Order: sequence, then structure tokens, then C-alpha cells
Amino acid sequence: MNPRLAKILKTIVPLALGFGLIAYSYLSTSEEDRKQVAHYISQVPLLWVTLSVLIGVASHISRAIRWNYLLAPLGYKPKLSSNILLILMAYLANLGIPRSGEVLRATALTTYEGVPFEKGFGTIVTERVIDLLMLFLVIGIALILQTSVILDYLNQQGFGLLAALVFLAGGIIGLWIGIRILKKSQSPLAIKLRSFLDGLMSGITSVFKMKNQLAFWGHTILIWVAYIAMFWVIKYTVAETVGLSLSELLVAFVAGAFAMTATNGGIGLYPIAVSGALSLYGIDPVSGNAFGWIMWIAQTLMVVVFGAISFLLLPLLHRTRN
Repeated sequence: MNPRLAKILKTIVPLALGFGLIAYSYLSTSEEDRKQVAHYISQVPLLWVTLSVLIGVASHISRAIRWNYLLAPLGYKPKLSSNILLILMAYLANLGIPRSGEVLRATALTTYEGVPFEKGFGTIVTERVIDLLMLFLVIGIALILQTSVILDYLNQQGFGLLAALVFLAGGIIGLWIGIRILKKSQSPLAIKLRSFLDGLMSGITSVFKMKNQLAFWGHTILIWVAYIAMFWVIKYTVAETVGLSLSELLVAFVAGAFAMTATNGGIGLYPIAVSGALSLYGIDPVSGNAFGWIMWIAQTLMVVVFGAISFLLLPLLHRTRN
């Protein structure tokens, strides 16, 4: 496929999917349900939304501090204010073009702090790998705490425990076979993949060699606790979700996390995924949709507002310093 066409499709397809899901969500609900969802959103207690946004900002500050722990062994220590603004800019860019934020972040780090692109980008990739491992950890915790509920749901869908184990075993065997083929193959694609995976492993192992390991992992845990806390406080904006436990909300949090990766910033899919997960605990679709939309709107507004401010502030801040 033409690289330019592939790039265009990567931008257009997620956006089209997101807007398509919004249309589907609109058409699949009654006018009365839509009015109730709109009522929930219009009457949302701003205290809890504001608290969720502030927790989100705190997570970005923690991420900015953690980033310097990765850059320090390379001989660089950008200003914390620059890191924060770069991260907020990256999140805003990702709303428009998936993964463009990472490239923008590394490029701007080179421009404003003098860190070579490949080194800055390498630390960002390492960050993403660590965050992926943390997501797997959260998924594991949710599965352990809500095993009975998840198994009941799978049984209702005709996908019992035995089928789940067979599927898991098949995935592990397939992964093992794929790795074996990748190691032995001399095709250009296989060589590139091996090089990419070696780079990822190098980035991960470098984390265990840094001087500030305790601080790095402390901030990593803090970031993910903040993500969950952002989600948890939103339960107080919808009366029907107030009684949900943390372990129940974790299932919805995981569903929302997957939705965020499928479309740009979870547009369209996020409320559907969260509502579907909450329905496992008896939350009606209207309340579930309201919860999902309130959470998504709060997150997206935070990214848009602070990201736009960062785009304007970063050049001015460095011009003043110079």
C-alpha cells in the first residue's frame, strides 16, 4: 500500500469509526432516553467533574517528573514546565491523528530542550511499554476481583470457562510459534520487527538500571492510581452509580481503556464500552451512557483546553527565557 494512503487511512478510519458509533448510539436509543442522558449531563455536579480534571492534571505532572528519570541516564534533564507542556500538547495531537503526539513530543523536546530526537523518542516508547504493562496489571486485578461476574457474562454469551481456557492456550501457543518464526526468518520485515522488539526490550531493561528506580516506579503507580481515581469520582455524578464498588468500576475502567485505543480519544466508542461494562452490575443503559459521556467529555475538555494553552505557552515560555 502507498505509505501516504496508509497514513491518510490511519487518520480517517478511526475518526469515521468514532462518528459512526456516535450516530449508532443516537439512532439505537429512544428520544426519551436521549433526553434523560442530556438531563444527567446538564445537571452534572461540577465539584466531581472538577476534581476528576484536577486528578488528571496531577497525573500529567507526575508523568512529566517520571520522564526526567528516563532522560537523566542519557545526560539530559529538561525543565519540568517544558515536560508538562509537551505532554499536554501530545495528548491534544493524538485526538486528531493517532500516535502523532509521540512524534510531536520528541520533536518539540529536541527543539526546546536540545535532546536528540531518537533519544527522546526512545524514552517515550519505553514509557508506553511500561504503561501497557500497567494496563495488563489492572486488567489482571479486575479479572481476579470480578471473576464470577465475568464468567457469568461469558457463559451467557455461550463462551464458557473451557472455551476461555482453550482460547487462552491457543493464543499462547500462537505467540510462541510467531516468536520462533520471527527469530529464524531473514525477511526484511522480520529483521525490522526484531530490531524494533530489541529496542523495546532495551528500553524496558534500562528502567531497572537507573539510579532513581524507586521514584520512577512510585510515579508509575501514582499515574495509574490517578487514572482510576479520575474514573472513580465520576460515579458521584450519576445517582445510580454511586453505590458501585471500586472493583466493579475497574471493569468499566478497563472497557473504557480499550475504547480509547480503538478510536481517537475514544470518540463514540468510550460511552458505549463503559455503559456495556456497567450493565453487568445492573446499571441501566441511560445511567451507563450518562456516566460514560460525562467521563469522556471531562477528559476530552481537559486535553483540548490544556493542550491548546500548551501550544501557545511553550514557545512564549522559551522565547522569554532566551
